[in-house]
Amino acid sequence: MDQADQPPMAKPAAKPAAKTPYAKAPAAKMAVKATPPADQAAIVSDLAKRIIANVELAIVGKRKQLVLSLVTWLSGGHILLEDVPGVAKTMLARALGRSVGCKFKRVQCTPDLLPTDVTGTSIFNQKTSEFEFRPGPVFTQILLADEINRATPRTQASLLEAMAETRVTVDGTTHTLDPPFIVIATQNPVDHEGTFPLPEAQLDRFMMRFSLGYPTMEEEMRMLEMLQHQHPVDTLQPVAQATEIVRAQQIVKKVRVDPKLRGYLLQIISQTRSHEDLALGGSPRASIALFRCAQAMAAIRGRNYVLPDDLKKIIEPVMNHRVILRPESRLRKVSTESVIDEIVSEIAVPTIGT
Repeated sequence: MDQADQPPMAKPAAKPAAKTPYAKAPAAKMAVKATPPADQAAIVSDLAKRIIANVELAIVGKRKQLVLSLVTWLSGGHILLEDVPGVAKTMLARALGRSVGCKFKRVQCTPDLLPTDVTGTSIFNQKTSEFEFRPGPVFTQILLADEINRATPRTQASLLEAMAETRVTVDGTTHTLDPPFIVIATQNPVDHEGTFPLPEAQLDRFMMRFSLGYPTMEEEMRMLEMLQHQHPVDTLQPVAQATEIVRAQQIVKKVRVDPKLRGYLLQIISQTRSHEDLALGGSPRASIALFRCAQAMAAIRGRNYVLPDDLKKIIEPVMNHRVILRPESRLRKVSTESVIDEIVSEIAVPTIGT
């Protein structure tokens, strides 16, 4: 029996940790377990519809990216938005935070930004003659790391523990972050002057990488109308609670993935490791990311089981930053997207019974 599935009475009656923000987590897990599977998916689907409808009051024409953002969040991952300035990357993060009533903080990354500017530091209080911890902006629920590639590698690395383990260690003391924690990082793919490209190990920590793209003329016309008097993000009201996201994350983990589909997923990953155009294929973390995101996509679509189409929808944003092209392939103008599409097209899609 999984530890997450053990009934609360199997645990000690009183623990110091019961006073932490996580004290209600076991109750949420009990509610998930008591709900019929079909209703569990309906809960996630309804939550996603409410959030998407609310965010679209401020963000125009980005339904696909909103769905991918929710898939990542419900999978417990983090997002890397790679796009030119001014296409609403920051607004997307703010709108998500306001729609769920989560704490939102922003870090503007610059070369002089220190790790302690992100994680926090201990300051000596002369009145009490003791050191007091002053938490940094990472102590939030939605952290926007704007232009992350302008920060030094040392500062970039200060986010790794928070992204991987939802906790931060400062001066030997470990602090747990409030759920549901997500990092939304942005970077400009055009201007590379004075930047520090993220290493492969850190890119692999982001569950998805995608862009927002330019709006159509009709979408931009509507955007100008919405912005005439005030920014619509400032008028957004919460339509969900942070506890609902935490509960949905638990539901997503219970979505059924057929063994045939697991084999299909692993075939794709295996092919990336032996493809002639790729110097580096997908890691086991990539397999886990595909697995979790497929579960979240199925739940958002109102199903408690995964179909091959759910997997196909998320393969590119999950994999495009986890594989590295060979230098000679770059010279031939081969892209990671084209290689991934080629691999997927060559593998037979399994027939899954519902």
